[in-house]
Amino acid sequence: MSSQLTPDPTDPVEQGDAIADLQPSRQVLRQFRIIFNAVKTHFRRIEHESGLGGAQVWALSVVAESPGIGVGRLAEVMDIRQPTASNLVRGLVGKGLLRSERCGADRRAVSLFATDEARSILTKVPGPWSGVLPHALDTLDEATLLRMHADLGGLIRCLGEPVTTDAANIPLAQL
Repeated sequence: MSSQLTPDPTDPVEQGDAIADLQPSRQVLRQFRIIFNAVKTHFRRIEHESGLGGAQVWALSVVAESPGIGVGRLAEVMDIRQPTASNLVRGLVGKGLLRSERCGADRRAVSLFATDEARSILTKVPGPWSGVLPHALDTLDEATLLRMHADLGGLIRCLGEPVTTDAANIPLAQL
């Protein structure tokens, strides 16, 4: 591997920046900072506009787009653990933004519905509701994603700290 990464002078991320003069590790560190700042800024905007956290807004949007969805399916769509989804739902029901109805023969299954207030909030909140990072990742081709997966796996192994996979299923807005 080259000791220097070649910047793209037409890329707005690298314009006006002496990034080419930095070590590759510092160049990549700067890219992580840009990504983290974009994520944080987006979630701050969502919270400012709605008074809700990013994960709550995402959950509302999923339920609004899929009336009658269950908590288990909500967890799948958001790629979070079911207890995390249950906690989100409990808070949103308590705020009057979601309505839950018991259904099924044994009445244990719960169907979720967005209230009018929730739909009103969603019209005011900047998207993407899932967050800017999941949205951006969804736009990348499979080869790029596979390469990133392998490379980030290598980075995780180099962290040197006890690494836990627990955080893998926590929405970014809650980290």
